[in-house]
Amino acid sequence: MQETILVIEDDTDILNLIAWHLEHEGFRALKESSGDEGLEAAIREHPCMVILDLMLPGTDGLEVCKTLKRNQDTQNIPVIMLTAKGEEVDRIVGFELGADDYIVKPFSPRELMLRIKAVLRRHAPPQEADEENLLRHKDMVLEPENYRIRIGDRELHLTVTEFNLLFDLLKNRGRVRSRDILLDRVWGYQFEGYHRTVDTHIRRLRQKIEPYADDIETVRGVGYRFREN
Repeated sequence: MQETILVIEDDTDILNLIAWHLEHEGFRALKESSGDEGLEAAIREHPCMVILDLMLPGTDGLEVCKTLKRNQDTQNIPVIMLTAKGEEVDRIVGFELGADDYIVKPFSPRELMLRIKAVLRRHAPPQEADEENLLRHKDMVLEPENYRIRIGDRELHLTVTEFNLLFDLLKNRGRVRSRDILLDRVWGYQFEGYHRTVDTHIRRLRQKIEPYADDIETVRGVGYRFREN
C-alpha cells in the first residue's frame, strides 16, 4: 500500500514540483494550499508525513504544526518545514513545537527526498522487543525496537526524537555528548548550529523522566552527559 505524504504549500509551482517527485519515489502525494485545509486533510487522511510551508494564508505553518502536535490523533506524524532563508527564528520555534526537520527554499528536490526518507526511517514501525537490546538505568527501561520506555510500572510517552535523544545519552552514559554530535546522531545530520533545539528537547525530556531528570547533566559550553549509576 502506498504511503501518503501531505504537502501544504500555497505556491502552486512548488506544490506541484514536490508532489511530482514524491509520486516518482512511490509515495501518494496529497496537496493542500492553505493551513486550514491542510489541518483537515491531516486529520482525515492521517498521512505518514506532513511537508509544511511556514508562510501560509490564514492559519500559518507554525500554528498548523502546533495544532498537529497537540492533537492526539496527529501528534506522531512527522513534520518537515519549508522555510525562506530569513526565517531562522520561525525555524527554531518550529523545532520547539515538535517539527522534525526543515529545508530552506530554494531547495534541491533530491535533498528533500533524502530528508524525507531519513525522517521516515526514524519513525519506522516498532519491532518486537529483544531482551538483549534493552537499555536500563535503575528502574528505567528503554526498548529501542518499539520506542517504549517505562520507569517501574509506569510507561512514559516520549516523541520519537525524545526517545532517540535519551537512547543516545543513555547508551553513552558517563561520556559528554556535544550538541553537534547529538544533532548529527539524533536528527541525522548537522542542523547548521541550531543548538537551541537540542536544549529544548533536553528540557522536555528531563520533565518526562522524573525522578531521573538530574541524571542528565549539563556540561557548560559543550553539551550533555548522562550520569553513570
